[in-house]
Amino acid sequence: MSKTVNASGKRKRAVARATVSAGTGMIRLNKRLLATYEPEVYRLKILEPIILAGELAKKIDIRITAAGGGAQGQAEAARLAIARGLVAFTGSKALKKEFLNYDRQLMIADVRRNEPHKPNDSKPRAKRQTSYR
Repeated sequence: MSKTVNASGKRKRAVARATVSAGTGMIRLNKRLLATYEPEVYRLKILEPIILAGELAKKIDIRITAAGGGAQGQAEAARLAIARGLVAFTGSKALKKEFLNYDRQLMIADVRRNEPHKPNDSKPRAKRQTSYR
């Protein structure tokens, strides 16, 4: 039986789950091949951990499902899930160190979230104007 690893990543409201298993280098995002994913900027962002992993990426298959948030949030969540999955699959401390040195967001989630609106106000930080006349 071949080894399979599940990893997840979050960014803003987006959540991505990646399944990493031994294979031929096929990468799918929401059942679509990553090669056909548009816009190209997000595709390249998602490919960063795979490019850094080098030859290892040709021996594994990755299936990613991303939901919630927008296109950029999903791309960054998928990137985080892929990097975590690769490190868990290989168990390589060198690969983890390489990811952290390249970009800390490849291994550690960005915990910033949207601030909720306050009662009786239009925005999270804006206060109601008062007139003193």
